[in-house]
Amino acid sequence: MSKVAVVYWTGSGNTQAMADQVRAGAEGAGAAVDEIFADQFTAADVAKYDAFAFGCPAMGDEVLEEGTFQPMWDEVKSSLSGKSVGLFGSYGWGSGQWMEDWKSDAQSAGAQVVGTVIANNAPDDAGCEECRSLGARLA
Repeated sequence: MSKVAVVYWTGSGNTQAMADQVRAGAEGAGAAVDEIFADQFTAADVAKYDAFAFGCPAMGDEVLEEGTFQPMWDEVKSSLSGKSVGLFGSYGWGSGQWMEDWKSDAQSAGAQVVGTVIANNAPDDAGCEECRSLGARLA
């Protein structure tokens, strides 16, 4: 059985709703899953998992949340080389450029990005299904 970490930051609850769906998809596909808030995850935790889903909404000028998530991401990304990673998050403005930039950053660190999911504000039914599918691919 694979072990998946779903690591996220949320401000309004939209990205947490997505994390819950990613978890459901991974568990439904037979994985053991830990859902972890970003301030509770470090590079030392990477070795405990087979795959990872990271979730963060777009903030400011389409960037990752800078107080908690970005520092965690900067610490762990070099440990993700060769690992399966999914990325997800919500946004309320812009075009989703933050996700494209984040995906490129993850790939530059050597992560095998298996998919991304973005939702404009709260995920709708289709967005929830995309999140569950992402979780299943990580399982």
